[in-house]
Amino acid sequence: MGRILAIDYGSKRVGLAVTDPLKIIASALDTIHSKDVLEFLKAYIAREEVEAMVVGMPVNLDGEDTNNTPQVKGFVKGLKKAFPDMPIHLHDERFTSSMAMSAMITSGYSKKDRREKGNIDKISATIILQSFMESKGM
Repeated sequence: MGRILAIDYGSKRVGLAVTDPLKIIASALDTIHSKDVLEFLKAYIAREEVEAMVVGMPVNLDGEDTNNTPQVKGFVKGLKKAFPDMPIHLHDERFTSSMAMSAMITSGYSKKDRREKGNIDKISATIILQSFMESKGM
């Protein structure tokens, strides 16, 4: 049984989250610079069995594209080229950053840790993954 890996793509940083092999729990994995993410994913997939990826798709409240949507679509195109046999799912990422901040506050993160953008990115990826799993009845 393979893991599902979630990606919260940003032009500077990419938050990553992954399930356990039984696909019960979504956990934050890492935050990677956007220019290094494909190499990181190749190395990770060589070590761990990953059966699918989920990419957070940015959309406005009205469902229209955001300023970041074209960048994410370009990233997904590169991801499909790098991993042609990997199922890649797109998942609505509305409100994940604000949900991540709320989760950090509730969990007792210090102000210093909450200011660290990388923490928000990987928690956002975890929220995207958890939401995807719930939508698929996992």
